[in-house]
Amino acid sequence: MSLPMIDQVSFQSAINEKSITLVEFGASWCPPCKVLKPILEELRNEEEYLEVLQVDCDLSPELAAEFGIMSMPTVIVYHHGEPQDKIIGLRPKIVYQAAASSFKS
Repeated sequence: MSLPMIDQVSFQSAINEKSITLVEFGASWCPPCKVLKPILEELRNEEEYLEVLQVDCDLSPELAAEFGIMSMPTVIVYHHGEPQDKIIGLRPKIVYQAAASSFKS
């Protein structure tokens, strides 16, 4: 199962579907992004309260600029549609899990 890809048009509605959403900003040519993808897919399948989405910075440069994405991968944690945390670079799964679960009620 792959992560849903979102763009400028679908972004706002997508980050509001669940109370906690991780959005990975990356690119198809980015080696660390390729390593991160199965980690985030696993997390998405394990945690029902959590949505995990992708933005391809090459296809949606306006979103990358809006959120100040300077390196990839960057994962932004949204709680009720508002950005709460930013994780830059490839990190262990537990880092993404902890960032998301800190907003779990």
